[in-house]
Amino acid sequence: MTALEQTDIFISGGGVAGLTAAAAFGAAGFSVICADPAPPITEAATEGSDLRTTAFLQPSRDFLDRAGLWDRLAPHAMPLQVMRIVDAGGERAEARVAHDFNAADISELPFGWNLPNWLLRREMGAHLATLPNVDFRPGTGTAQVLTREAEARVTLTDGARIGAKLVIAADGRGSPVREALGIGVRTMRYGQKALAFAVTHPIPHENVSTEIHRSGGPFTLVPLPDHEGRPSSAIVWMERGPEVKRLAALPEAEFEAEMTERSAHLFGPLKLASRRTVWPIIAQIADRMEGERTALVAEAAHVVPPIGAQGLNMSLADMRVLADLAEAHRDDPGTRAMLREYHRARHAEVLARVTGVDALNRASMAEAQGLRDLRLRALNAIYSVAPVRRVMMRAGLGATG
Repeated sequence: MTALEQTDIFISGGGVAGLTAAAAFGAAGFSVICADPAPPITEAATEGSDLRTTAFLQPSRDFLDRAGLWDRLAPHAMPLQVMRIVDAGGERAEARVAHDFNAADISELPFGWNLPNWLLRREMGAHLATLPNVDFRPGTGTAQVLTREAEARVTLTDGARIGAKLVIAADGRGSPVREALGIGVRTMRYGQKALAFAVTHPIPHENVSTEIHRSGGPFTLVPLPDHEGRPSSAIVWMERGPEVKRLAALPEAEFEAEMTERSAHLFGPLKLASRRTVWPIIAQIADRMEGERTALVAEAAHVVPPIGAQGLNMSLADMRVLADLAEAHRDDPGTRAMLREYHRARHAEVLARVTGVDALNRASMAEAQGLRDLRLRALNAIYSVAPVRRVMMRAGLGATG
């Protein structure tokens, strides 16, 4: 039988969330093993690369700095100064109203910083390779998890056996670790999918993230660095499943014409700068965020549609709380009492955010003209009251004060 390896922390999952957790717990001085069944794809042009982007909001940037990652990411990051919400829900796909939420109203810093997911994996993986107490094992999955009061025992797909004080499940919305612990989930389905791709456009984005509402879901442009000398943005285009299937199959010229129309022509003619990728859209929340010797983080614990940059920023908030508790219980970072405290600290807030994003997504999908007009009036009402607008912006950042 293979000898049992001992570590403080075992992380199941090596996506952006799992890699961040490995860096954070490694920076805190814990021994860490992180395993992921898929080798990381770290080039945009490689088949299967994740062309989505992540906007790290202010609190997340601070946590990345604490984890030792921000200095490596900062040169590639595009600041997001303004979040613009555009209603294009009239008879034609043109802007009826646009409201800017400017970070300068609440902070000297931008709302956040945007980076491509494939680049995050490249830079995070390179950073982990410099940490002697972190062992990242791409291409190796979690085969079995057995927990006891004193420790967890994990078997990997290559036969390795690991004893850990704490298992962190960062292994996605279908989390094998969560299922092994018998933790249930509540899932909300919308019949939606998202197209993710990059574009160039003649009109500069000026560091404004633009979310355009019409029907089917938001059409969001997030600033990227210039591509081949032209302004560039990452787009997430949410629509009902059959419509996404139709759009994904269109010849490039026809697709560019349709996405330019859907963008309300705000940036001039849009040109594809990458291939098109398709992602399913759901909302999901786990019944508990802890089990014996185990903490659930990121999509193992919660999934939201890509609205308001909440998804990964919620995940990093999970890790921030978990890392604080682990450091306060350094002798044994995985006791029942510590993990119950983690669940209490996170689950109610996560539930509130999942519920809020679910409501926003359903409103963005409105097809009937009357409902689209109601959405417009609600946006105008929120924006017109300055204190409410500031509270909404602070809540979006994850701030409570």
